[in-house]
Amino acid sequence: MPTLDELAAAALLLGLIMYAVFGGADFGGGIWTALASGPRKQEQRESLFHAIGPVWETNHVWLIYVVVVLFMVFPRAFAALFIALLAPLVIALVGINFRGAAFAFRHFGRQTGRGVPLIARTFGISSMLTPMALGMAVVATAGGSIRLEAGRVLAAPWHWINPFTLVGGLIGMAICAYLTPIYMAVRTRGELQEDFRRRGMIAALVLGGLTTLQIPVAMLNAPAFAARLGLPRTLVCIALTVGCGLLTEVLLWRRRFAAAQIGAGATVAFTLLGFAAALYPDLLLGQLSIAEAAAPRATLLAFFTVLPFGVIVLAPSLFYLYWTFRGSPDPEAPPEDFRL
Repeated sequence: MPTLDELAAAALLLGLIMYAVFGGADFGGGIWTALASGPRKQEQRESLFHAIGPVWETNHVWLIYVVVVLFMVFPRAFAALFIALLAPLVIALVGINFRGAAFAFRHFGRQTGRGVPLIARTFGISSMLTPMALGMAVVATAGGSIRLEAGRVLAAPWHWINPFTLVGGLIGMAICAYLTPIYMAVRTRGELQEDFRRRGMIAALVLGGLTTLQIPVAMLNAPAFAARLGLPRTLVCIALTVGCGLLTEVLLWRRRFAAAQIGAGATVAFTLLGFAAALYPDLLLGQLSIAEAAAPRATLLAFFTVLPFGVIVLAPSLFYLYWTFRGSPDPEAPPEDFRL
């Protein structure tokens, strides 16, 4: 029977997965606007901006949820992580702000015909920088470079930059670049749909290669974490990740795009679940466990008392938003004509 603090950790992980699956696709949109190529590169960019437009700000709700839950339910972990990982988290925050500003100013730039190339570059660079920094920060929790002694956080200034975290950052970028074209294959038609289909298949291979590469890198740079990759619970998650990834490739090959986007989301979810399974029962590998980081029982009870009310208010609103603005093959189509 899971304890209250373990249930709270599961709620935290769920928020992280939701941010990766939904917010990650937005960041991937910026990545693919920068990497757009071929005779339809302008159409690719326009379709991406059209799909992102209605929901891009909403997806940060999941990030806010993760930060609030961490602060409220695991205050010791919140303090330690935001001290040790201040640099990559600030980089991610700056990237989110520049990305948002570039997305908003693009509309006015197109009206005036001024500054559009600079705005586009800013949007693309910040869309790459943010998931890279967030990926490095998340993976650094398992790297063993952060130590806690007598309540003090001990870590070298650049401890978050090493081969293990760098590959983790690349995985963060690859997750975003993987989700977007598969989601876009549902929202486009004809040759443009084929462009996104091919990009989705290529991105899947890149993501698979990077996650595979991380295993030997972990053995060299994070041996304590690598040792946990052989645990049964972690192996189950790895097997499910591989299975979902291969299934998604088959679905893309057979042009089953609606099912492929579900498979892609499941692949990302099991990737993060596998990382969490290896990290468990810690929030900071070898230094701070879930039980040690948890707030007092009264706080946990208050959290689980309030959480259902938040879900009742938020979940239907988000579902309605995602369902209403889930994309259209025609950028000029009004919202009521959108079809999956």
